[in-house]
Amino acid sequence: MAAPHPIPIPVGAAPNAAAETSLEYLIRTDQLLAVRRTVLLSIPVNMLLGIASVLVAWQSGQIRTGLIWFGASSAVNLLRIALCRWPLSRSSQPGGYRNWSVDQHLRRQWILSLASGAVWSLIPVLCAGYTSPQTLFYMTVVCGVTAGAVTHSFAYARIPICFITLPLLSGVGCLVYAGGFDKYCLSLTVLLYLAALIRFSREGEALVRESSRLKYQATTLSQSLEVARHQATEVAEEMRYRASHDALTGLLNRSGFLDEARRRLQGDASGLCLMLLDLDGFKLINDAFGHREGDNVLVGVAGRLRQSLPQSFTVARLGGDEFAVLFTIDSTSRPEALAATLIAATAAPFSALDKGRVGVSIGICKPPESDIDDMLVYADAALYAAKRGGRNRYYVFDDELRAQLEMRRDVERDLSKALAADALEVWYQPILAQGGRTLDSFEALVRWDHPKLGWIPPADLIAVASLSGLSEPLMRFILKDVCGMMQTLQAMGLPHIRVAMNVSPREMAQLAVDELILAKLKKLDLSSQQLEIEITEETAMDIHAIQGKLAALSAAGVRIAIDDFGVGYSSLGALRQLHVNRVKIDRSFVSGISRSDENQALVQAILNLGRSFKLDVVAEGVETAEDLATLQQLGCPAMQGYLLGRPKPKHEAIEWITRLRPPEAPYAAGMPGPELRVATSPFVEVSDDTPTLQ
Repeated sequence: MAAPHPIPIPVGAAPNAAAETSLEYLIRTDQLLAVRRTVLLSIPVNMLLGIASVLVAWQSGQIRTGLIWFGASSAVNLLRIALCRWPLSRSSQPGGYRNWSVDQHLRRQWILSLASGAVWSLIPVLCAGYTSPQTLFYMTVVCGVTAGAVTHSFAYARIPICFITLPLLSGVGCLVYAGGFDKYCLSLTVLLYLAALIRFSREGEALVRESSRLKYQATTLSQSLEVARHQATEVAEEMRYRASHDALTGLLNRSGFLDEARRRLQGDASGLCLMLLDLDGFKLINDAFGHREGDNVLVGVAGRLRQSLPQSFTVARLGGDEFAVLFTIDSTSRPEALAATLIAATAAPFSALDKGRVGVSIGICKPPESDIDDMLVYADAALYAAKRGGRNRYYVFDDELRAQLEMRRDVERDLSKALAADALEVWYQPILAQGGRTLDSFEALVRWDHPKLGWIPPADLIAVASLSGLSEPLMRFILKDVCGMMQTLQAMGLPHIRVAMNVSPREMAQLAVDELILAKLKKLDLSSQQLEIEITEETAMDIHAIQGKLAALSAAGVRIAIDDFGVGYSSLGALRQLHVNRVKIDRSFVSGISRSDENQALVQAILNLGRSFKLDVVAEGVETAEDLATLQQLGCPAMQGYLLGRPKPKHEAIEWITRLRPPEAPYAAGMPGPELRVATSPFVEVSDDTPTLQ
């Protein structure tokens, strides 16, 4: 049915002076709150460095001068702490604090920062103007504390600049006064260092202000839309409309769609067909062009659906980039032909995007189903079957998919018993380094030979475990087997061969993963450096929920890897915050890379990123000789795939290692493990200078 057109949002209009003033006030408030947090983090480090300076002064016979200096430094630091904890004056303004209060606190912050810098500028008193034997220590401390000030106080440049200028200029003056070519060169270096820190401070503040500005502009735009939709004479109608329609596209939302579907099913449900549509490549559009362009694509797709379908069809946006179409089949609306029409309409170029950038996959549930919940389940299964076939495809729910759904129900019913009986297995797939030539590590992959259904795909197994509340028992089972593999590798004198295990997003969010893993390693006296945890980019999205767990694992020596890298939303900041050691390029970018310039460019970009961030990079899904050769030419350091080594049960993996190991390789505990050279697949041409072990 036709829906009212969404209210247009004016973008790019010039803001008035009051709005500009309010925005500037909100940005300054963000800066102040960031300063208060970061100063509280940096002051303890400042005081610890001060204590270290006093100890060195004591050792050099300057204890009285050192204590006086430390007293002055501590007094200023205590004032800075007190100022950071001093309450701000509240107001009814959007930011919650009065403008004059924010300005006063910022002014006092940089004044105290200047005072602290003045105290640190007196460091030369403790080392005879940087001429005593302790000069190197004090110069290092001053450089460190100034660099730390810039790092911690990036939100408001005046604070770090006030702090660092006096100590560094003091050092320059002392060096120039001492004279000598090396002192003059060192003083020039310090001046360059000061200039670089000032530049970094200003750039950091500019980035913070721009981020804050964009945030509040988006908030203001959203608030304006909300006000426009709540006219006094249309409140009741507007609320009903918004409860059942998607605000972005004007289509029915999930709730409105379900209500309309149930209404139609209560009448004549014969011939009723459901289509689920999911855009192909939409995540990449958001990543490459931003969420605003992604929203424009969603609006454009909604418009094309309206234009391509009769008004009698029920069209909805269920959420994200997923749409639904419900209609009655007749002589003019065959599902397959209609799906082909919608695919062609969606694939037509968008004004701001390249041709073919956007596609759509469609799952179809045909009659005689008459329950909307079942129809959604069946159409969703058909949708993912279409996606597995590639872009711009449709799939009609059939008996094969029905059998798969029944299989999943059987798996859910029997999994608990299988775990209790240790009926599952963990297989190990090698990861090869040096361009696929030496054994680097193993990835643990869970397997289950169901007595009725045969081998269960790992993805289905993990998904069912999550849905049925068996994530923790399954994880404990895998961890137990992985630890056994690690013990075997240690006994063989190969502690440098790591074992990686996957942790799903649900497990990472709901379980005390860090405590489970570290307790198991401690109990078995295993080195944490031999274990690697693989998480997906989906897991990395919720940094706050998992950062503490990964930090604990990383601090203990466990390596962190991001699996399926390139298909999710993880940011560069997340790579640092999550202590990532390795990224694994998703197989969708590796398969057929020899024939895809675009994928080669993307893989090259990830390799460059890995070198910049000092991350290991692994290419997954290497299955052809051509792809292997291309990855080697690109300089990919590590690879994984059926061409190089299939997953193996533990005993076969150990036998495989034994065949690789040179006869003279040492087995004594504590000795460095030998490098295990791997014979390249017989289908791959190997150059004469490539050492391999048959």
